[in-house]
Amino acid sequence: MLSSDEFEGRAPGSVGEQKTIALLTERFARAGLKPGNGQNWLQKVPLVSIEAGKISALTISGGKTPLSFEYGQDMVIGTYREAPTIDIANSDVVFVGYGINAPEKGWNDYAGLDVKGKTVIILVNDPDYDSPDLNGDFGGKAMTYYGRWTYKYEEAARQGAAAALIVHDTVPAAYGWGVVESSWTGPQFFAQSADKGASETRANGWIQKEAAEKLLASAGQDLAALSAAAKRKGFKPVPLGVKASVSFANAIDTTMSNNIIGILPGAKRPDEYVLYTAHWDHLGRCKPADDGDDICNGAVDNATGTAALVALAEAFSKAGAPDRSVVFLAVTAEESGLLGSSYYGENPIYPLAQTVGGINMDAFLMAGPSRNVTVVGQGKSELDDYLDAALKSVGRVAQPDSMPQNGYYYRSDHFSLAKQGVPMLYIDGGDDLLEGGKAAGEAAAKDYTVNRYHGPKDEYNPDWNWSGVMQDLSLYYSIGRSLAMSTAWPNWVEGDEFRAIRDKSREGK
Repeated sequence: MLSSDEFEGRAPGSVGEQKTIALLTERFARAGLKPGNGQNWLQKVPLVSIEAGKISALTISGGKTPLSFEYGQDMVIGTYREAPTIDIANSDVVFVGYGINAPEKGWNDYAGLDVKGKTVIILVNDPDYDSPDLNGDFGGKAMTYYGRWTYKYEEAARQGAAAALIVHDTVPAAYGWGVVESSWTGPQFFAQSADKGASETRANGWIQKEAAEKLLASAGQDLAALSAAAKRKGFKPVPLGVKASVSFANAIDTTMSNNIIGILPGAKRPDEYVLYTAHWDHLGRCKPADDGDDICNGAVDNATGTAALVALAEAFSKAGAPDRSVVFLAVTAEESGLLGSSYYGENPIYPLAQTVGGINMDAFLMAGPSRNVTVVGQGKSELDDYLDAALKSVGRVAQPDSMPQNGYYYRSDHFSLAKQGVPMLYIDGGDDLLEGGKAAGEAAAKDYTVNRYHGPKDEYNPDWNWSGVMQDLSLYYSIGRSLAMSTAWPNWVEGDEFRAIRDKSREGK
């Protein structure tokens, strides 16, 4: 039901959201949960919707050849500012490598150049993303937060840039141009801010790699050569001697979206909480497929995880209340930058110091049962011990993320709670399938990413094989039940980036 056309792709603030709220609150109540925010099932999340329209071509002047790049085909662009129009006129263009300013690493791609009012061209991912191992200034092939597009826009804004364009390259981005195009067209949601986005860049977006190559060539530079130079510490930004112009109008609307929360109160220690999270939202209407279908239904991403919240609530209620309370949190606006989970993390209904830990569920592939699971962020917290015990009991094994360069640890809602100190597990289904082994698992993942991810064909299929999903859900239930019956307080491991904030929050508890 969540991924039916009737729900119109579950965009925040839409009719689809209201239908999602009605369905989930009814199913949570039927499962035996209580409203999770006092007498209310909802936590209001204030958002602003900004949709760019009347978008001009991105023109480049002052180089060897005048250039014009078309919206959608060559670039996508928008703004975080609540401004009726954006007009970037004759802005100096600067190549800033990976756009990273990391004082703790002695790395600053903006060193020595004031980019205020300028347009910066930024490479996606980290400088060492193509490393064969995890050794390097930025974790080798494992993407850090510095590699995420969200960080790059944040840093460009801190530096005073007028516009920021990330060069799209499929391998380091971990998805094709079609994903960028579908995700950046239509209304874009952001957290409401007191300054209405005035501290942000005036424009930000993506540019196709081929278009970026032409831009740099017109400036007498070579993208490949500059990209290689940007991998080395001490890289300095390169003024390109060309100017960029682009303009667009904005349709602006404020909306109140909602996180949906249910709780099963604990029998002995109800003021201690175990958390399950999943995002209910998807992209709404998006770029049409060849057959005209323009609803991004989000069946796998993430109607599966949302439905899993209901299934787990039913299982917990049927088994009887555990010692600790269990919270089931369906968050909004994950696709817009983890906005719903970030809002909960900053405005928690239940004290984070009293939240034992949690499990995030995002996109179950219907590939069938597997011998393993993939742990995104393996080795970061003592929750791994609970996972290992649950796996051992059913003869399965854990493996680390085989594609750490894709930065999945920073791309789903567990990150919003982790950065507030709450230990969170994020587990993907295994790739070593009982039928077909790793070759079949890799093929299933590739098929989804290429043909359905963030597109109109991520739809429910009545022929789906649910056995692998149910195998994983049983695992998630076992871990959560163990946590909810325990008196232990698992922490991040010594030296982890989130350990200090957890220790501080737990002081005196």
